Amino acid sequence: MRRIVIVGGVAGGASVAARLRRLSEEDQIILIERGPYVSFANCGLPYYIGDEITDRSKLLIQTPELMQARMNIDVRINTEALKINRADQQLLVKSAGQEEVIDYDILILSTGAKPIEIPVEGKEQSHVFTLRNIPDMDKIKTYINDKNVKTAAVVGGGFIGLEIAENLHALGIQVSLFEHGNQVMPGIDIDMAQGVHEHVIQQGVDLRLEESIIRIDSQTVTTSTTETLDADIVILAIGVLPESTLAEEAGLELGIKKAVKTNDVFQTTDTRIYAIGDVSEVTHQISGQAAHIPLAWIANRQGRLLADHLNGKTIEALKPLGTAIAKVFDLSVASTGLNEKALTELGKKYHVIHVSGQSHATYYPGATPMTIKVIFSPEGEIYGAQIVGRQGVDKRIDLIASAMTFKQSVVDLQKIEIAYAPPFSSAKDPVNMVGYIAENVLTDQMKMAQHNEIADHPQLIDVREPIEYEMGTINNAKNIPLGSLRERLDELDRSMPVTVFCQVGQRGYNAARILKNNGFDVINLDGGYKLYKQLHTAPKPVIEKKETVKEEVKTVSENRRFIEASGLQCPGPILKVKENIDDMRDGEQLEIHVTDFGFCTDIDAWANATGNTVISNKTEGGKVKAVVQKGTVNVMNDAKGHQLVETKNGATMVVFSGDLDKALASFIIATGAASYGKEVTMFFTFWGLNVIKKPGMKVAKEGLDKAFAQMMPKHAGKLPISKMNMGGMGARMIRHVMNKKKVDSLETMIEKAQSMGVKMVACTMSMDIMAVTKEELIDGVEYGGVATYLGDTEKANLNLFI
Repeated sequence: MRRIVIVGGVAGGASVAARLRRLSEEDQIILIERGPYVSFANCGLPYYIGDEITDRSKLLIQTPELMQARMNIDVRINTEALKINRADQQLLVKSAGQEEVIDYDILILSTGAKPIEIPVEGKEQSHVFTLRNIPDMDKIKTYINDKNVKTAAVVGGGFIGLEIAENLHALGIQVSLFEHGNQVMPGIDIDMAQGVHEHVIQQGVDLRLEESIIRIDSQTVTTSTTETLDADIVILAIGVLPESTLAEEAGLELGIKKAVKTNDVFQTTDTRIYAIGDVSEVTHQISGQAAHIPLAWIANRQGRLLADHLNGKTIEALKPLGTAIAKVFDLSVASTGLNEKALTELGKKYHVIHVSGQSHATYYPGATPMTIKVIFSPEGEIYGAQIVGRQGVDKRIDLIASAMTFKQSVVDLQKIEIAYAPPFSSAKDPVNMVGYIAENVLTDQMKMAQHNEIADHPQLIDVREPIEYEMGTINNAKNIPLGSLRERLDELDRSMPVTVFCQVGQRGYNAARILKNNGFDVINLDGGYKLYKQLHTAPKPVIEKKETVKEEVKTVSENRRFIEASGLQCPGPILKVKENIDDMRDGEQLEIHVTDFGFCTDIDAWANATGNTVISNKTEGGKVKAVVQKGTVNVMNDAKGHQLVETKNGATMVVFSGDLDKALASFIIATGAASYGKEVTMFFTFWGLNVIKKPGMKVAKEGLDKAFAQMMPKHAGKLPISKMNMGGMGARMIRHVMNKKKVDSLETMIEKAQSMGVKMVACTMSMDIMAVTKEELIDGVEYGGVATYLGDTEKANLNLFI
């Protein structure tokens, strides 16, 4: 009979103990656990704190009594292992103040991990906690209830930190989340993390990246930027390190992060001692290098395999991928394999693709978007995958992890036969789409560019619809919607590459195919404008709004129109809004529900561009719920029954003419209106674009574009007058008279108008037709379409066409 002593319960220790007993009734099994609970669901601890799990007993998986009665395992809780005597094969333990020596034939270390400590002043105070086990959970829960906690500082943006932040927020606590790095969840790349940042901020969490705390006081913390924040409770969730002190003092060889080194059968440098779980080192499947991956699945798997080995079974070496998933408010965030940072450090070459898909068929209610990022070698080996979405993320990451485990190529993902019905998936599942797109890249030579690779691309073509283009685009991009691309090929320069993009990549791919088949050298922007915008626009913090008359005006009407746009892909929700707003009268309201969280920023941008008002914009129940009011005039009643009126105080004018005298009249009126405190918008279109041209700017053009440029005035100083121009003599005469009468020149008027805050907008459609580029226009000019101008007219009581 062998005596097998296991140090540590929970995942690894309890699993190996149970499997050992199932395989043999002969062994004497002793399980030593330092804490009061031998097997518990430590991944569920944050959710009990946040009242998501209300029955504490459900966290207890096994009790010592059950393990003794059902499995004949001698479980000793509240017993600490102090020292290993390798020579005599003895373990010194301590329980209830008494020391005892236990002989062993086989010793299994499953001591787990310990929280990382940071050198911060004040961390020993009673309101500062870490979360690793049930006693930690109980202390935090009791403190929150007893002390009426209102504010919290959570340090660490990994899985545990985010889960704690979410659950504290669910209790109504205002949370500040500190992360020393430039992103949360270091297992994913920053391009995927940015969407998580936006979502966390939208939920009201004060997310502080590249920031830490340097001092903890009784009710405040001092940040690394010397700011003082309220914090009734502080939770340190920086990460974990192997709890390998016992092994280190016994002289066992340690590896990365001081994890215990083992061979393929979990044997340490002492043949009678084994190590599994968070205390042990593993070999990563992709890198082939040593790694520390503290995940429950790995610990459980190691426990079973070790028990098999100790009972004479042949086992296969376990080389994990590190597949993980976390709930972050309404999002699910998952990863497997290696990310770009790790691959770059290894010196590996790779391709990256981003696929935007839906959790199930879009026509079936409740479909939600997800973004899948897959990294693969030039030969097709899948190096890693990351997914951010709401529903169905777990299924997709598991499919990809399974493919990686069984060494399938990225192209093989298209072969996976998905169980399809509208409530569950699409006929072409997002994972299948990864395989199709990868095949395009590897075998069809479809060129892809990442967001940080297009700054110097000479031809950027935005193939989205004009309404999307007007809401924002990449600098110097020209709008040619996909539907009209074939008819406008002559607008593109065949001598240089063309980079196309849409919102998420699908229309960009179709555009790339059209251009490639027509002989163009074409590149598609991976991830589209949505990903580009996320990475080039800082998330806006949520600011608690003060109660003012201005905010009282924004009252949600009971008699509002409602549309359900869940499952629609961009630009579907915005088009739905436009269709309905166009059919409504000023002051009427529209409520829309959307499952794409990106709609939060889209609707704000659209309302600003079109002159409408966002009354409410929030995420609730896994959806974006927005209320939009047509126009900006508000006549409503406040809580006391008083009528609140927001009046118009703007002036707008369309400058269509390129004549000097009419341009002068435009700027005289504009500066006069501005001096009266009006918000002035000048919309330059067609010939009026010549008024705001920059002197001395030469741009190379060809064909009709060159002909237009030669026929039009070069800048404001070359404008003709509408009557008696006489080959330019009339214009020179009027300038001479203006100078003599001490009237400002047109150029001076333009400068004064800008200094007074007059908004000058160049019509992008007219620029396209008239072959005028952004480089030719003066600094400070904005760009927009008719919707931009019409939006400003809604706020104006003076509208002119010149």
